[in-house]
Amino acid sequence: MKALILNSGLGHRMGVLTSEHPKCMTEISSNETILSRQLNLLCEAGVTEVVMTTGYFDAVLVNYCRSLELPLHFTFVNNPLYKETNYIYSIYCARDHLDDDVILMHGDIVFEYSVLEDLIACPESCMKVSRSLPLPEKDFKAVIKDGYVKKVGVEFFDSAAEAQALYKLNKKDWRLWLDRICEFCETDKRKCYAEVALNEITDECIIKAFDVGERLCTEIDTPEDLAVVSAALHEIENRTVYMCFSTDLVHAGHIAIIKKARRLGKLIVGVLSDDATASFKRYPLLPASDRMELFRNVKGVHKVIEQKTLSYADVLKELKPTYVVHGDDWREGTQKHIREEVLEVLSTYGGILKEYPYTSEERYVNLERSIRKLEELRVI
Repeated sequence: MKALILNSGLGHRMGVLTSEHPKCMTEISSNETILSRQLNLLCEAGVTEVVMTTGYFDAVLVNYCRSLELPLHFTFVNNPLYKETNYIYSIYCARDHLDDDVILMHGDIVFEYSVLEDLIACPESCMKVSRSLPLPEKDFKAVIKDGYVKKVGVEFFDSAAEAQALYKLNKKDWRLWLDRICEFCETDKRKCYAEVALNEITDECIIKAFDVGERLCTEIDTPEDLAVVSAALHEIENRTVYMCFSTDLVHAGHIAIIKKARRLGKLIVGVLSDDATASFKRYPLLPASDRMELFRNVKGVHKVIEQKTLSYADVLKELKPTYVVHGDDWREGTQKHIREEVLEVLSTYGGILKEYPYTSEERYVNLERSIRKLEELRVI
């Protein structure tokens, strides 16, 4: 899968904020630009290939991307006609680099990590929409029928929802759209939105309307938009996220889920007490105080507390986290009732349970078995 980020536009509506660099390099917080956030989130989601179209301040943009030193392979494609064409022609210029599944986004879109994560996880081709937000007067709307996108444009209002140019496109659907884009550009239809070409083939190019509700996913066109988005990001970054661990063996699977959790807000890690751990597992090799210190030194962990019981209820009632994060292994088995209690407490204030696939690699399972055998021998 590749990401295609469209950054050929002029961005004049941003005024002096884009007088020395493209709009995508606009700062949205003290440590992020629109583009650095997009690229970091793509890295978190496992995307490694980025095709980026350029135009205005081409060299500045290329140098900036390289200065970020991210584990991404960039292909930069300049649109030499950026002043007189729309982004349909930028896509056409990049056509030879796009023979894959594609995450397509405009370079001025800011979104929550969970939006990108869920979009990528959708098995179908999909486009971000929101039925919860009011229809914009001058921006994109998607006409939806039976859950699928039939038209995209600024002019549609009937049976429509707010939409943004953020897509996950499977290769088959993307190929259909790209072929039509090429037909348009080769017949000198270069000043329209790429979605004008899409609207002609939605009976063949099947794109699900992916409703993200009120989660942040919006474009920045003006300084006023920038102020709204910056405030929204501040709220997101100050959400509370809670996870609880019993382990004294922190491995790559734990780090992976911690990385996902910290993208949701300020991550508080609970460390299960020694007695609570022993009640359902084995007695831990390291005491709770050592295990707490271990997690304090993991990047992205904001705070560490001790959870004294298997039940999360008291901790959740005190912290009221926006999210509780856990592996999906507790949907069945001995922890199922704990999960049900967590859902019950979260429902009292609108909290959300976020579950990720449980990592059960054989090497970690074997290591746990070896420790259990050593424990048994020590008891004997």
